[in-house]
Amino acid sequence: MDQRTYNQYCATARTLDLVGERWTLLLIRELLTGPKRFGDLQASLRGLGAGLLSARLKHLEREGLARKVTLPAPARTPAYALTEAGEELGPAVLEIARWGMKWALGERREGETFHPGWAVLGLKSCFDPEAAAGLRAVYEFRIGDEVLHARVDDGTVEMSHGPAQRPDAVVEMDEDALLGMAAGRSALRELIDGGRAAVSGDREVLSRLGDLFRLPGPRSRTPEQPPS
Repeated sequence: MDQRTYNQYCATARTLDLVGERWTLLLIRELLTGPKRFGDLQASLRGLGAGLLSARLKHLEREGLARKVTLPAPARTPAYALTEAGEELGPAVLEIARWGMKWALGERREGETFHPGWAVLGLKSCFDPEAAAGLRAVYEFRIGDEVLHARVDDGTVEMSHGPAQRPDAVVEMDEDALLGMAAGRSALRELIDGGRAAVSGDREVLSRLGDLFRLPGPRSRTPEQPPS
């Protein structure tokens, strides 16, 4: 099948030729947090059939955005990872996530899938480097059955799936509490004070957590009507 193209000599159009097909950017999103097996991708992207997933992965390989790798021991199984070119799409995906939290997310609709692991990119898109100046700490987040962690190093952050080896602080909450934060209905401090989130670890490290990730307040895309 011929690849569809906008047939425009424009950087934006050429980029959309590569990643504008349905599901492609979501595959990039999944791989931005590390290599994934075919089954992992299928589990995260409900509604994407095996045939189309295979086709999209072949497209990313062909265009030099993803490559096949073998996971280290003890897994030693085939997986997919981003190339350097694929990794450099990260800032664009983060900006889309940040824009979406402000202008598109809203309330969860009936039937919509949600994985707490998607919060990895959401949190990273809201990271405030100035608030993290001088801080070196590892935060572990336990959301239901999923675990992710953030490694903060003097104004930078690295977000990853899975537990941290030696976290300085741990935050636990359920999916509903996380969704409330993402939708702008509640802040972490409010969840802690209300008993909907539990924290443990270094008190000073925990005291800085609320300033590190500044979630944008939700906005309506409907223009305000001028007063009559």
